[in-house]
Amino acid sequence: MAEAADFQGTSPSPARRWLRRTGALLAGVPLLAGLLQLPAAAPAQAATSDTVDVSLDSLTPSAPTDGDTLTVSGTVTNTGKQAVTNAHVGLRVGPHLDTRSAIDTTAKHSDDLQASVGSEVGGKYVEKFAQLTPGVAEHFSISVPVDKLDLGQDGVYEFDVSLSGKTSAQPWDQVLGIQRTFLPWQPGEADTRTKTTYLWPLISSVHVMAKTGAGERQTPVFRNDDLAKEIAPGGRLAQMVALGKDLDVTWVIDPDLLASVDAMVGNYRIKGPGDTTTAGTHQAVAKQWLADLQEAVAGKEVVALPFADPDLASLAHNGTSVTGSLSHLKDATDVAATTVKTVLHVTPDTDFAWPVGGAVDPSIIKVATSAGADKVIARSDSLQETGSLSYTPSAARPIGGGTTAVVADARLSTAFEGDLTKAGSTTLAVQRFLAQSLELGNQTDRQRSIVVAPQRMPSIGQAQAMAQALTGLQDSNWSESQGLSDAAKAKPDPGATTRIPSTSAYPSSLREQELPRSAFEQIARTEDKLENFKVILTDQSRVVTPFGRAMNREMSVSWRGSSSKADGFRQGVENYIDDLAQQVKLIDKSETKLSGRSATIPVTVQNNLVQPVDHLVLRLTSTMPTRLKIGDKAYMEQPVTVSGGHSQSVKFPTSANANGRVTVIAQLYTQDGQEYGTPVTFDVKVTEVTPTVMLVIGGGVLLLVLAGFRMYTQRKRAAARQAEDDGPDEAGEDTDGPENPEGPEDHPTEESGGGSRADDQGQPSDPTPDTAPESADPSGTGERVDR
Repeated sequence: MAEAADFQGTSPSPARRWLRRTGALLAGVPLLAGLLQLPAAAPAQAATSDTVDVSLDSLTPSAPTDGDTLTVSGTVTNTGKQAVTNAHVGLRVGPHLDTRSAIDTTAKHSDDLQASVGSEVGGKYVEKFAQLTPGVAEHFSISVPVDKLDLGQDGVYEFDVSLSGKTSAQPWDQVLGIQRTFLPWQPGEADTRTKTTYLWPLISSVHVMAKTGAGERQTPVFRNDDLAKEIAPGGRLAQMVALGKDLDVTWVIDPDLLASVDAMVGNYRIKGPGDTTTAGTHQAVAKQWLADLQEAVAGKEVVALPFADPDLASLAHNGTSVTGSLSHLKDATDVAATTVKTVLHVTPDTDFAWPVGGAVDPSIIKVATSAGADKVIARSDSLQETGSLSYTPSAARPIGGGTTAVVADARLSTAFEGDLTKAGSTTLAVQRFLAQSLELGNQTDRQRSIVVAPQRMPSIGQAQAMAQALTGLQDSNWSESQGLSDAAKAKPDPGATTRIPSTSAYPSSLREQELPRSAFEQIARTEDKLENFKVILTDQSRVVTPFGRAMNREMSVSWRGSSSKADGFRQGVENYIDDLAQQVKLIDKSETKLSGRSATIPVTVQNNLVQPVDHLVLRLTSTMPTRLKIGDKAYMEQPVTVSGGHSQSVKFPTSANANGRVTVIAQLYTQDGQEYGTPVTFDVKVTEVTPTVMLVIGGGVLLLVLAGFRMYTQRKRAAARQAEDDGPDEAGEDTDGPENPEGPEDHPTEESGGGSRADDQGQPSDPTPDTAPESADPSGTGERVDR
C-alpha cells in the first residue's frame, strides 16, 4: 500500500506540465507548429505508452534456492506501428514485499510502465534483438545464476522482465514493455512450516436423465455425450486424475460423477432429437478412467459430497419453506458413502459440507448440517476477520452446536480462476500463489493449518496451473501437506473470528444464480407423483432409485448460470413420472347396452410396464342407482392385479330397475384411498325392462292361471259324472277318500321371470316343461354385455 501511495494523488511532473502548456500554445498559434520541436515531451509520452507486450511463459524453478540457475523464457511482441531497434530483454529484481496486500498491489499493476521498476541485472544476462517488427512475436530465454540476483533476506521479491529499445519517434533507450511477477526466496528451511491442505475437486455437471431404456435392464440414458469427452485421454476429468495422482491433495468427489461413469461401463444410450436415443460406445474409456482414479486415490484422503452436489445456499434461501426439500439432502448424503465405496473401494469422509464459493450465512450453516455434516467449508472473504490479528489464522473455527467452520484462504483459493489457456497467464498465477503462500508463512512464528478450496470444476488450463503450483509448494522449504480432516481438527487461533455473517451479507452475485423457489416446488410435485405411483408396484426400487437420484440432480450446484437447462431437466423428470404412471390405465369404453334385468359389465385395466402392478382397487359407480345398481348398491370395488405388459378385465354384476341411459364412472384407486389416473366415463343403456314388457309377462301368467283353473274344474266335473255312473256306494267311498292325491302339485307356479308352465311333478305321464325356470338372481360372471 505504501508503494501505491507513491504513485497515486501526486502532482504532475515538470515535463508533463510543460507539455500541457506547449500544447495550449500550439493550439493558439498554429503557424508555429512546424517550427517548434518538443524533445523534452518524449520521456513523458514514453512513460504512458506500452508499445511492446512482454509475456513471461516460463520461470523455473518457481521457488529457487542457493545454487540454482533461474531460467526465464517468453515472448516479446511489438504492438506499436514503428519498429523497435537496439532492443534487449532484461531481468530486474524489484523491492522486497513484506505484506500480502503489497503482493496484490504489484499484481494489479503487473504491466504498468508508470510504476517503478527495479534495477536491471544486465551484463550477459540479457537477450538482444536488432529490430522488433510490428506485430511479430519474438521468443527469448535467459538463464541467470540466482547468486547474481543479489537477493537479500528471505521473503518475496518483485521480479520484472522488461523490453528496452528505441523507436524512430523516440530515439533513446527506454523501457517499452514490462511484465512483473514474484520470486519467492526461501533458500533454507523455514523456522515454522505452514501446514497446507489443498482440495482437489472431482466434480462434473449433471449427465444422466431419470428416463431409462425399456426392458428389465433399465439401460441409463445420458443427456449428451459430454461426459465421454471429459474422461477421454486429454479431457478435463482425465487431466484432473492424471495430475492429482502425484500430488499431496484431499480428493473431494461428487458421487454422481462416479455413478455416471460406472453406468457407462455397461450398456447406455445417448438422448437424440425428440424421443430418439443412440447407443453409447465409450465403455472402454469409462472403464479405464475408473481404473486410473482407483489407483490415484489409493492411500489418499477422499471426501464425498452429497450425491449430485446439491446447492446448499439455494436450498437454504429458497427451498426450506417447501415441504420435503431437506429430505432430499438427507437422501443425497446417505447414498454418498455407499456409491464411493462401491465404485472406488475406499471409505470416504462424509462429514464435510461445501457451500458454493465458501459463502455462508446462518441459514446455510443450518441446512448444511441438517443432513449430518458437522464441518462446513467456508472461505475467508465470507467469514472475514473482525479482530486485531496481524496474521492469517488457522482454518478451523468452532461456530457452536458442535459445528466447525473450515475457513479456506480466499487469496490462495481464487488464484487459478479466469482464463489460463496462455502460458504467460499460468506462470503469473503460479508465481503469485507461491508468493502469497510464503508471505503467509512469514507473518508469524506460530504454526498454522491453511486450507485451499479452489473452484469446483477447474478447466484443463486451470488444473495444470494448480498442479504446477502444488508441485512447487511441495518442493518448497516453507510448507508441508496436510489432509482436510487433520486441518479441521487443528487447534483454533484464540483471536480468530467465529461470527457467521448475516443473511443480508450473502453476495448478490451468488444469490442471482440460485435455484428459485419454483424449482423446489416442482421437485416436491414430482415427489408426490412418485409416492402415488410407487405404491402399486411390486418392485418399487425400479423407480424409487432412479427418480430419487434424478431429484438429487435437480438440486445440483452445476445448474448455476444455466437456468433454462435446469428448467428443462426438471420438467423432463416430471414428464417422465407422468408417462410411467399413465402406462397403468383404464381402457376407454363406448356406450354399453344392457339387454336384460341383470348382466355383468367388464372394465379393462391395461399395464404397459415391465413389472406387475398390485395394490390397486377399481371402483365402478352408477350415477343413477335407482335405475342401475352396481352389485347391490351405487358402486362396487374390486382389487386389481395385472402382470407386466398385459391387460386384465374386471367384471361387475349389475341389475336394472328401469329403462333409460345411465352414466357409469370407472376409477382406479390405490389401496390407501388415493385416486390413480384419470377416470373412464361411459353410458349404459337399459332397453328391455319396460311397463309393456311387464304387462305382457303379467298377462301370460294370468292366462296360465286361468287355463289351470279351467282344467281343474273340468276334471272335477268329470269326476262327478263318474261318481253318478258308479252308484251311491262308490260315490260315498269317493267322498271319504282323497279327491286327487296329486292335486296340490297340479297348481301352476308363477315364476318371477314370467312365461313358465306349471310343473306337475306328480304325474309321470304329463309332458315336461319346454323351458327351465328362470332365476331372478344376477347372471354369472362369465356373461358379457352386448356392446
